[in-house]
Amino acid sequence: MNSFAALVQEAGTFLWLGMVLAISFLEAPLKFRAEGITVPLGLGIGRLVFRALNRVELALALFAAAAAAVAPPGGWAIALLAVAGVILLVQVFVLRPKLDRRALQIIAGAPLPRSRGHLTYVGLEVGKVLVLAALGTVLVLERL
Repeated sequence: MNSFAALVQEAGTFLWLGMVLAISFLEAPLKFRAEGITVPLGLGIGRLVFRALNRVELALALFAAAAAAVAPPGGWAIALLAVAGVILLVQVFVLRPKLDRRALQIIAGAPLPRSRGHLTYVGLEVGKVLVLAALGTVLVLERL
């Protein structure tokens, strides 16, 4: 693989990783600690932020897949990219719609018990972070 294509793939991977870390593990929990933020208000903000994040993630995943098609990395990188893509697809098309409907119910004032869906999403987010970190590392090592 040529070194420019490798650098582009690495940059895209680490950008994706950084966005997930910043939003999911920094912004999301901190917003609920801000003065004056209620659970319904925080959920409304979260719906917007995660919708935007997931759109950017999908674009970065497509970019990574296209870059891998143009300049194929090694087998481990392809496997890790596939795992990250599958995790993202499950989050966006299976879990987030359910969490979104639940958030709308809470925003409307419905008293709902705790949900396992949120914990599942967070667990997948942790897995995705680990996979993206491994992918970025593999790509860097392949280039050296």
